[in-house]
Amino acid sequence: MADVSVPSLILFIASIVVAAGVAGVLIDTVAGISNSLDDQGGDVSEQIRTDIEVISDPESGVYDGSSTVTVYVKNTGLRTLPASGDSFDVIVNATYQADVSATVVDGSDWRPSNVIELTISNISLPQGDHRLKLVIDGDEEVFDFRVS
Repeated sequence: MADVSVPSLILFIASIVVAAGVAGVLIDTVAGISNSLDDQGGDVSEQIRTDIEVISDPESGVYDGSSTVTVYVKNTGLRTLPASGDSFDVIVNATYQADVSATVVDGSDWRPSNVIELTISNISLPQGDHRLKLVIDGDEEVFDFRVS
């Protein structure tokens, strides 16, 4: 009878040790996933509250004919956004633009419902159709205009 109980006891202790190790790994993995979901949830919440709209008229001479594109952008989201040229990613005709400045038109901060004047300098556009893409905090806005 003692012959059976010693190996059974060894197998029981080994299975408890293995189960404890697996449980530790699972708890660590679940905690990591939970933290990632919390972080992603905060990012998604910020993106949902961020919304912009280009309110310039595409027929009103957005391009000055020499080197500057000027558009008006309204904050239609629920939070105050940074109103500086480096807070935007600006792409014109598939080319990233680095010389960008922003000025709040109606107020000191770019709060919801406020408008900024976005100026893209040192750009040369031929006659024809053009596409401007603005990205801020994950929100994208596309504006098509024509240079005649």
